Amino acid sequence: MKTGALYIRVSTHMQEELSPDAQRRLLLDYAAANNITIPKEYIFVENGISGRKAGKRPQFQRMITLARSVPPPFDIILVWKFSRFARNQEESIVFKSLLRRECGIDVTSVSEPLADGPFGSLIERIIEWMDEFYSTNLSEEVFRGMYEKALQGGYQARPPLGYKIPAKGEPPVIVEEEAKIVRVIFDKYVNEKKSFYDIAKFLNSCGFKTSHNKPFETRSVEYIVQNPVYCGMIRWNRTENETNRIKNKDEWIISEGRHNPIISKDLFDAAQERFRTTYTPKGSRPSSSYKHWLSGLIKCPACGRTMTAKVMKRKTDGRRYVYFNCYGYAKGKCLASNSISSLKLEPEILAALKEILDSKETTFKYKETVPIEEINEQSLLEEQLNKLSLKESRIKKAYRNGIDTLDEYRNNKEILAKERQAIISKLDCMSKLKSDAPKTKQIMPPRIQNVYELLNSGCLTDQQKNEMLKSIIEKLVYDKESNTLDIYYHLPKA
Repeated sequence: MKTGALYIRVSTHMQEELSPDAQRRLLLDYAAANNITIPKEYIFVENGISGRKAGKRPQFQRMITLARSVPPPFDIILVWKFSRFARNQEESIVFKSLLRRECGIDVTSVSEPLADGPFGSLIERIIEWMDEFYSTNLSEEVFRGMYEKALQGGYQARPPLGYKIPAKGEPPVIVEEEAKIVRVIFDKYVNEKKSFYDIAKFLNSCGFKTSHNKPFETRSVEYIVQNPVYCGMIRWNRTENETNRIKNKDEWIISEGRHNPIISKDLFDAAQERFRTTYTPKGSRPSSSYKHWLSGLIKCPACGRTMTAKVMKRKTDGRRYVYFNCYGYAKGKCLASNSISSLKLEPEILAALKEILDSKETTFKYKETVPIEEINEQSLLEEQLNKLSLKESRIKKAYRNGIDTLDEYRNNKEILAKERQAIISKLDCMSKLKSDAPKTKQIMPPRIQNVYELLNSGCLTDQQKNEMLKSIIEKLVYDKESNTLDIYYHLPKA
């Protein structure tokens, strides 16, 4: 009486093959007729798994690992067809040889009996070659079909954030609650010039999640910004299935989709233009991680590069301050040595703003923004507050029903309280900044007045101060040689 194992595999695209239950029944019938015992723990089943790569079949790997135990737990492996064991002839030969030579285990196809001797081995190699040829040919046929569908605008992937597939074969439809998040991402990237890091940080602080229900990361925001599906296009054949490597752009298929867009084509194009032209030095940090509120605004008069901040400490009183130096000069790419201390720069900025307020005269340029439909950041935050109220009700109910302990209830309540406070703080900040929103007939001095008062109020963080200044100032250019500071003002065009 032999002990055997069953290996059952079904591919997603195969229509002619037997179901897992049918394969199991045939294999068990064969085992009973040939005095082979099949323990339940030695039945290995894989659904929707390709047979071309053994490394991507977890049950296959588990079976091979068990087979190599000493002593081997079973004497034979039964499959419905050899193609179920492998569709790659090289891997089929390697694993069958390993099992026979090291473990004394045979692989037997119940529907493809082989004769003993060299002739049987020859037939087995022919079957393996035919299986690999069939698999390769099928892959090419599937690729051609998908290629043609992509050209016609058919969607063939998991829907991204903002969309869902209502039924198989139908185009994606918009999920409005998620679409609002997508619009916020594009607005912050294009119009507010926020980095991917800053946008991800903002979304996470509001409690928003990705389509996989995970916190946002820099790469997930970058993927959304570069995905043309949001402006009504489809993109296919961007990555290699095996390695997930991004292919050359001339291999991509981008065509007009059959779904409704979430954002305009103009906004998407503006995002791609910013992505293409924005230079980020390797290893540089996002603006929100800097320690000073003037970071990212000060430019070198010689090369135009950003002057980066370095935290210093005064010997006299231990007071910390920041010294700004040209990034290009530090890398040997700029010949001008421009540097200035924040202790000198801060009062100069405030004095320049005060001078405009006293004279009520300044020169500025309009900053063009790309319009976005149906975006209301405040309503998004208010929706998140409502969701927190529902979560609070659920954790309270879980505690009352004995599902959670008192400690678990307290811990969950504390987490929600922190999320609530973060959202309320953002709403309060929006309320303070609301009067600063540009109106059609608004002139620059009233806006500068609002920024000046908030900078002196002491209620803003360094990041909020930085954002306030960026709303009216394009750049600050300090020339060390002439000891002059030029301020370039702008105003978002209503």
